[in-house]
Amino acid sequence: MLKLHIYIVAACLFLQNAPLLAQKNSTPNVVIIYSDDVGYGDISCNGATKIQTPHIDRIANMGIRFTNAYATSSTCTPSRYALLTGEYPWRKEGTGIAAGNAGSIIDKDQTTMGDIFQQAGYQTAVIGKWHLGLGGKSGPDWNGSIKPGPQELGFNYSFIIPATPDRVPCVYVENDRVANLDPHDPISVSYSKPILDLPTGKDHPELLTMMYSHGHDQTIINGISRIGYMKGGKSAWWKDEWMADDITEKAIEFIRKNQSQPFFLYYAIQDIHVPRVPNPRYIGKSGMGPRGDALVELDDNTGKILNLLDSLQLTNNTLVIFSSDNGPILDDGYQDQAVEKLNHHMPAGPMRGGKYSKFEGGTHLPFLVCWPAVIPKKQVSNALISQVDLIASFARLLQQDLPSGAAPDSQDMLDVLLGRSEKGRNNLIVQGSGNGLAIIKGNWKYIGPSKGIPLLKEKNMETGNNPLPQLYDLDNDIGETVNLATVYPDMVRELSALLEQVQQRK
Repeated sequence: MLKLHIYIVAACLFLQNAPLLAQKNSTPNVVIIYSDDVGYGDISCNGATKIQTPHIDRIANMGIRFTNAYATSSTCTPSRYALLTGEYPWRKEGTGIAAGNAGSIIDKDQTTMGDIFQQAGYQTAVIGKWHLGLGGKSGPDWNGSIKPGPQELGFNYSFIIPATPDRVPCVYVENDRVANLDPHDPISVSYSKPILDLPTGKDHPELLTMMYSHGHDQTIINGISRIGYMKGGKSAWWKDEWMADDITEKAIEFIRKNQSQPFFLYYAIQDIHVPRVPNPRYIGKSGMGPRGDALVELDDNTGKILNLLDSLQLTNNTLVIFSSDNGPILDDGYQDQAVEKLNHHMPAGPMRGGKYSKFEGGTHLPFLVCWPAVIPKKQVSNALISQVDLIASFARLLQQDLPSGAAPDSQDMLDVLLGRSEKGRNNLIVQGSGNGLAIIKGNWKYIGPSKGIPLLKEKNMETGNNPLPQLYDLDNDIGETVNLATVYPDMVRELSALLEQVQQRK
């Protein structure tokens, strides 16, 4: 009888507190760790053996490792656009790889992921690589207030690299101002004509600490020549070897400051994008040159975020997602021995292609999710899911209604993200460099006929371009080695029609 009485009391207490538990679990902290150019095979929980990523693996061990998850695109700007807006980037003009002085690609009236969290009462931040343009159509005023920017697009706080580490201007923007800018040394930026106040890699290779291999031969900052020209702003220049530390320290500061209230952090660390200049304490750690050392640095900084959540007792009710913006690339413009020191490592795992490609290596990426209070440990999911689905999924989690027309391509995959369902998308469109598209449905992948060179020789990367249709059975040929288009013409017609149908849908 005593045991029965205890069970009844316990049940009553659970029922009494159930609404509070449900309320707490409906407002978890959310951290998206968005790495750069990291392939499916670059992390050890996905099979890498030449390098170990124990901190990243910890996310998988605490939750779900997805084996069939995608970015929308095989280059950075369009993937980031889709992640934040829930719209396929090829629907909007100007979502190609953005120049460093591009105006804002996201319109102020578009609903973003940040908006959804703000509406739910969260403090929001983007820290790291932005690469979605800043300012109006004519671009940003680097010496004044830079608007629109992340603060106009759903983020209470931002500390960002405006474009990419290999593009000028080589400065951080904190909220709407260039950080540490001396007004007596104003910044000028050009992508159309040279500004010759500073030496270029092309004219002064003797000044370089890292030689370029193709492109990347314009203004030299910190001994590295970049894409684009700039002058001024010397007090604001970042130091490449401290970039990952700067970004991570700002992320830690944001989490500490907001630990007592719900927060959303989009932590878009720059590793392992070129130029790969890891902090000196990581040099030589991988035995694979700067690319491998940058992977070690990425893993270590991921660990710093996870350990901070532990120390603040936030881990249990924080939803963490780890992914990448596109697939891997070895030589992407600098002579950093990424090819020579690969050591049989397979950055894309068993997949063909990588960054810039319509093949699987370009968009089929690492995707790990944990939320210890809700998601059981050590799950593996084969559900078809895309980063474009996150905004609709979070809207449901936070009980927020998406405005009419917002996030048109985002599908509610919350049950999949939480490990409650294996029912993923029916189909998914992925984009290679430019506007070349492919569609995935079930085990089939169709790549439509396209013009363009099949191999980017300077990058040694297959684009997937082919004047003939391509059809692959991904269940039996994840490496896309056998084109079955002539064997299954009915499937080609079906997927071609479906691709056209989705393209025309607004």
